[in-house]
Formats: sequence, structure tokens, C-alpha cells
Amino acid sequence: MDPLTAIKMGHTAVWALFVACIFAIPLCTAKSHLGLATAFAAVVACEVVVLVLNRMRCPLTAVAARYTDDRRANFDIYLPEWLARNNKLIFGISYALAVLFLLLRWLAII
Repeated sequence: MDPLTAIKMGHTAVWALFVACIFAIPLCTAKSHLGLATAFAAVVACEVVVLVLNRMRCPLTAVAARYTDDRRANFDIYLPEWLARNNKLIFGISYALAVLFLLLRWLAII
């Protein structure tokens, strides 16, 4: 397997893990599994810190860039280009709403 393919596969797997965590937050919150929802939120928060420290770019993007001149939004991950281009917006909003729901449940407001 060439290095770019390996990076894209790994990047896609890591992306899927974080997306699963984001969607698990409101599901666990709705079922009153607030500790588990908080753990999922913390996992994603760690990724947010990594992104912030890397100027809002995944570190794997820089690694993948060494192996291709392609710079389309999905050159480093197996996602449709539109999703790769809008990834942070879509899942950033989803994460923020999920954490807000969790926070409101912790405060017993809803």
C-alpha cells in the first residue's frame, strides 16, 4: 500500500471515530447517560485542541501533502469533496449543539 493511501485510510478512520463521538453525545444525553456523553464530548474536545494548535488543520493533512500535489479538499481523506470542504462547519455546529444539550441536561434545565 502506498503511503498516501495509508494516510487517507487512517485519516478517514479517525474522522469516523470523532463523528461517531459527536453523534453519541446527544444520544447518550437523551438516555440520561450524562457521564458517557461527557466522555465523548471530552474526546472531541481533545481533537479541537489539536486542530487549534495546528491552525485549524488536521496534522495528517500536512503528512499527506508530502505524497501528492493534489490540494482538493479531500486529497487527504476518503470523503466526498463537498463534505471535506464543509467538514468543520457541519460537525463544529453539530458538536456545539450536542454539548449545549448535554450542558442543559447537567444543569437539569431540560
